[in-house]
Amino acid sequence: MDQLFGATRSELENSNVILSVALDEAIALSEQEQFTFAKERAVAFTELFDRLAIRLRLVILTIEEHGSHFGTLPNVTALNASNFRGVTAQRISSKDNFLAKILFGGRSRFFHKLQALREIIEELQDETHAIVKDVSDGVPLFPDRVWRELEVLGYDLNSCLGEITVVLKSFFCALPVEELAAFRLKLETQVPDLLKRNP
Repeated sequence: MDQLFGATRSELENSNVILSVALDEAIALSEQEQFTFAKERAVAFTELFDRLAIRLRLVILTIEEHGSHFGTLPNVTALNASNFRGVTAQRISSKDNFLAKILFGGRSRFFHKLQALREIIEELQDETHAIVKDVSDGVPLFPDRVWRELEVLGYDLNSCLGEITVVLKSFFCALPVEELAAFRLKLETQVPDLLKRNP
């Protein structure tokens, strides 16, 4: 379990580091008024953002499928809006927190948190694409506001990564040893290259 958790976390964190580097490069190029190259890096940032977002959603899907089938569910806390900077992520996490307090018990809270994380990730992807497309199609340079918005979206995706890492660790704590092989197979099927460097 430790090996599987470590391999999954490392791969996701590596993707996040690459994403951050791409954004830093784009901002630096924009500050140097190399706007053509900055736009190229911004497009690359969008592609890397999608790559990490898709991987995170697939990990969520794997946990959901296994939890639904086997009934293996850890206790989780609701999302906290203060862990996010963007309006969208704060709104969805506030709703998750509110519903967890008044409606959901353990099983429902677990699945609702995963659903809220998936919703945040999808919204962040949509916002990233819209921002980069608008600016790439329009003005010849990226205003500072755009870089700040992309930085916030990257921050919130990183917060989702942190939340999913905690959920995954909690899931492994609740996972019976006899279910490990089935879960690993599901994870490898959903994200084939996620674990290839750590068999």
